[in-house]
Amino acid sequence: MTTEPAEDAGASHGSGFVQSLERGLAVIRAFGAERPTMTLSEVARETGLSRASARRFLHTFVELGYMASDGREFRLLPSVLDLGYAYLSSLTLPEIATPSLQELSRAVDESTSVAVLDGSDMVYIARVATRRIMSAAIHVGTRFPAYATSMGRVLLAYAEPALLDDYLARTPLERLTARTITDPAGLRAELVRVREQGWALVDQELEEGLRSVAAPLRDGSGKVVAAVNVSAPVRRGEVEEILEHILPSLLKAAGAIEADLARLR
Repeated sequence: MTTEPAEDAGASHGSGFVQSLERGLAVIRAFGAERPTMTLSEVARETGLSRASARRFLHTFVELGYMASDGREFRLLPSVLDLGYAYLSSLTLPEIATPSLQELSRAVDESTSVAVLDGSDMVYIARVATRRIMSAAIHVGTRFPAYATSMGRVLLAYAEPALLDDYLARTPLERLTARTITDPAGLRAELVRVREQGWALVDQELEEGLRSVAAPLRDGSGKVVAAVNVSAPVRRGEVEEILEHILPSLLKAAGAIEADLARLR
């Protein structure tokens, strides 16, 4: 017969360590995409617990509303997300976004960022850099004119009409490269297209040799509060190639960040 250590008796932990809590969390962590449902025997095997201990934890989680059972198999319920809510609700937008930015950067092998609108500029609030791609160093706090950047255009495209009118009235649209849109009517038309398609592409308007693609980030109420982008050098390929290889991953990352933001409501 297998004998489990007495509760709180973990030799490698301090005197305040609660081993039964560790085991209960191990039961929750045993479930996942590859194992969405498990029997008692499977849970015991995955966690290393005896069947008796696994049964107690499983039935406790069912009673608390964190799991459901059909009498044979167990599965997690959405209420288990409440266990992480207190932590998630204490995080700032950059902290929430950074894990998804890191995953996105690995997927496309390019630098990724999140920015918000501040006055006439968009300002970086989170960034994962793979290499230096601009003549100017970019870091959290760096500002660029919103009208000439992909994230800035996303933010302007989803801004209230009065805010956009005010922006255009007080912001000179300077020519930063030969490709920069400097006509207010032309910029308005581009912003309409951005809103219709749900993303923005800026092709060498901020700096020659640099393209970027951005998507909106909405909070739990559906309001666009920030934008996320991927920047890539022109040598990466033609515009169509950039969109084919980067846009799906960008939109997936935006969705993941928005899902985390939605849990803050």
